[in-house]
Amino acid sequence: MSLQRHNPVELSPPTGFSHAVTASGTRLVFLAGQTALDTEGKVVGSTLPEQFERALTNLLAALAAAGGTPHDLARVTVYATDVADYRAHAVELGRIWRRLAGRDYPAMAVIGVVRLWDDACLVEVDGTAVLP
Repeated sequence: MSLQRHNPVELSPPTGFSHAVTASGTRLVFLAGQTALDTEGKVVGSTLPEQFERALTNLLAALAAAGGTPHDLARVTVYATDVADYRAHAVELGRIWRRLAGRDYPAMAVIGVVRLWDDACLVEVDGTAVLP
């Protein structure tokens, strides 16, 4: 399996994402949206960074259960109930990402949403991985 990240000089410099990712491998893993729920189904954290950390931790746990690692992530979508708040915490969220998932960024998008399934959730993360 291999993922190659493409960040052409004609585009703005990517910060915390890759513009394009090509993938070759034998298995695709589609990861369901994960929020800041603990093992009892309760929301962990009241701030966006706290919830992002738990949501990403949950996503990576699902990926690990399928036999993958953060390096295998080809695409991630972040759904945020307050994009301005997400942008305001971008540096901190980047530190959380690097600590949990490393420096290999997938193709990513952040999408503003009115609300998530659980009213108290501020962020949800889903993704696609390519495994050998």
